Formats: sequence, C-alpha cells, structure tokens
Amino acid sequence: MAANTEKPITLDTFLIGLWRENPVFVMLLGMCPVLAVTNSVVNALAMGLATTFVLLCSTALVALLRNHIPKEVRIAAYIVIIATFVTVVDYLIHAISLEIYQALGAFIQLIVANCMILGRAEAFASRNRVSTTLVNSLGMGVGFTIALLCLGSVRELLGAGTLLGIPVFGDSFEPWIIMLLPPGGFFVLGAWLLLFAWFKERQLKQKMTGAGEAGVHAR
Repeated sequence: MAANTEKPITLDTFLIGLWRENPVFVMLLGMCPVLAVTNSVVNALAMGLATTFVLLCSTALVALLRNHIPKEVRIAAYIVIIATFVTVVDYLIHAISLEIYQALGAFIQLIVANCMILGRAEAFASRNRVSTTLVNSLGMGVGFTIALLCLGSVRELLGAGTLLGIPVFGDSFEPWIIMLLPPGGFFVLGAWLLLFAWFKERQLKQKMTGAGEAGVHAR
C-alpha cells in the first residue's frame, strides 16, 4: 500500500518547504525555538542546522523502516528514532561549542517535541522511499533555518546593533533591548508573517489577473 502512495522526486519536492509549506511562516510549527533562541544570528543558525540534522536522519530512518514498523506503535517508534538523533546532536553541539550549547539550553532537547519532525515522519517519510524523503526533509530543514535566520538577523540588528557579533550601526546607535527579549520575538515574527502573507496575496492577485486577461483574449 505504501508503494502506491510514493511520490516521484521533483523540484517541488525540495522547494515546497521553502515557500508553500514553510514550517514557520506558513505552518507555524516549532514556535518554541523560533521565539526563544533567535536573539542572535549564530544561535538561530545553530538551532536551524541542529533541527535539520535531526529531521534528515530521523525521516530517512523512518522511510527505511516504514514497512517493518507496526502501525499500532508507529508514533512511539518515530519518537524513539527522533529522540536518538536529538541525543546525538546534543552531544555534538556540546563537543563543538560550549558557548552555543549554553545559549541554546534546553531547546536542543526540545527538538524531540518539534511537530515539524514528527509530522514529516508520519505524513511523508512513512509513505515514501529514502531518496524522496531526504530531498523533501532537506527542503523543510532549509526553510526552517531560513525562517530562524530571518528572525535572528532582525532581532540582533535592532537589539544589539550587530550582525554575527560585528557592529553595524556604530557607537551612536541605541539598541532596542526588547528585541533580545521574548516579546521582541513575537513582534518580529508578526512582522515577517505579515510580509509573507502580503507576498502570497500579491502572487494570488497576479494569477487571478493573468487568468482574467487570458479569458478576455480567448473571447
């Protein structure tokens, strides 16, 4: 039955996570790390890469074992698989950079509760082969990372006047400290969601205008 639902690899398999089903700006998944750790570009990038690593590894293993995992315990099995790779990435970050590890804190372990990863495992990896799953998961991971970087860059610029720790506005700039606090995450996320919605509405209007013009010419 799983073989009948498998999707071929297309460009849309990768791009769908960047725009139409972006985990943050469209599906609003993984909001805890999005709001909590995006007070700097470095933290946002580290969390994005860590989540992408777990997403790729866990969904690939789910796709590989999809015909061997009993349906009755599939969710529990997916969580065990995800938790295994979260443990791996937790130790990796701890070994690579203690500073980043302390900055991300408990949100590294909370990757296991990210609905985006469990949703990809259930909705896509359990129904498709490993190659297709890897392409789709990579697109989702890149889309998630880009969203985190969008928030992290704005919050760091306005909250500290720096980008990747490098001063941008000079000594005369007065930092907006609120941007480094949780409320700042809500403000910046709301602004990005408004911009994303505006782009989608504009795209829809262009399609409708194009369809209307085509109908007029056809007459």
